[in-house]
Amino acid sequence: MIFVTVGTHEQQFNRLVEYMDNLKKNTAISEKVIIQTGYSTYEPKYCEWRKLFPYEQMIKLVTDARIVITHGGPSSFILPLQIGKVPIVVPRQKKYDEHVNEHQMTFCNEVGKRYGNIITVTEIDKLEKLILNYENIVCDMKFKTTSNNSRFNNELEKIVDQLMKNE
Repeated sequence: MIFVTVGTHEQQFNRLVEYMDNLKKNTAISEKVIIQTGYSTYEPKYCEWRKLFPYEQMIKLVTDARIVITHGGPSSFILPLQIGKVPIVVPRQKKYDEHVNEHQMTFCNEVGKRYGNIITVTEIDKLEKLILNYENIVCDMKFKTTSNNSRFNNELEKIVDQLMKNE
């Protein structure tokens, strides 16, 4: 199963929701896809979905998923990391009216560069290939998925502080 979450930000993320629905429609993906659509206005026709899931159900969905695809909010991609999964992260972009600026792009690129434990997708048309080759990509990554929460959180705090100084 593939679980997709776009978080709880009040702007839509139709680009990701619709892209995943089309992959399912076109049978590029045969496995079950469940999407948490948040404030997106596009309603999937080929994937299971719900606007929001309770936190306990989110944990179960992330745990049960073969692949977790998230937006670029830290809360969304840290959960799969804590469970030992490598998330595919699609940052929201201002040019698509998905967020107020490009901070998710900057943040995700920096986390990916420093830690190498997320797969960042900046061009959505590359997402299908990543999904289809997910296991090979994860095997080739140079990190371990063991829990290292305190170190990660300390380093994440430094990145956030630095980004806030640059704004």
